[in-house]
Amino acid sequence: MRFASLGSGSEGNALLIDSETSTPTRVLLDCGFGIREMERRLARLGCAPETLTGILVTHEHSDHIGSAYALAVKYRVPVWLSHGTWTATAHMRHAAAADIRFCVAGQPVEIGDLQVAPYTVPHDAREPLQFVLGDGAVRLGVLTDAGMETPVLTTSLANVQALVLECNHDRGMLAASRYPPSLKARIGGDFGHLANDVAARILASIRHPGLSTIVAAHLSQQNNTPALAATALAEALGAACDDIAIADQEAGLDWRRV
Repeated sequence: MRFASLGSGSEGNALLIDSETSTPTRVLLDCGFGIREMERRLARLGCAPETLTGILVTHEHSDHIGSAYALAVKYRVPVWLSHGTWTATAHMRHAAAADIRFCVAGQPVEIGDLQVAPYTVPHDAREPLQFVLGDGAVRLGVLTDAGMETPVLTTSLANVQALVLECNHDRGMLAASRYPPSLKARIGGDFGHLANDVAARILASIRHPGLSTIVAAHLSQQNNTPALAATALAEALGAACDDIAIADQEAGLDWRRV
């Protein structure tokens, strides 16, 4: 199993997971760019949209749902999401024509060769989910768009071999930014986004010898830097900063094997 980021940040998020089997299962986790941009970024990774098996949507914010319905309808790809996310987005163009499948936290589903385990996270959305994906041998955990650490998310991420982990902001940079107080409070609140130190604490709590691939994701371009995020996660692991990969907003992240 392998994965790659098409881009990660407030301007759009999408992660591609490939089972690498003879007839590969290819799942998009979020689809936060316009459809033409999604097609361009998929091509950059050597993936034709018509080969997608499914689209997972974490929540209704535009940088995550983006063109999910348009892409799903154009290429006849089913979309998995929560009932709450569907309720919040059913009015969107192309939504009514999409093949919608519902998933519930704590109830795994199978998409082709992949087992997908949804879990709940604290975020200011209708019914946000994050996911752990596995092929029966290894597992990839994804955690973005969460405001704080919870027992549910740390339990859900236990024993993963690879982790895509939000490092949205550095607390000092956010406090000193020109953002209005209300936005600072939202981002830094319990239903906002993970600060570097909280992400590091989560990572430290689930570290184990088999966790070999760490990717820092959803970095704020105004309130964080790759160096700060990598340093925080590396210190939590007792590793070198070079051991931490960064999912960039424009360049994404090339294929990583779990």
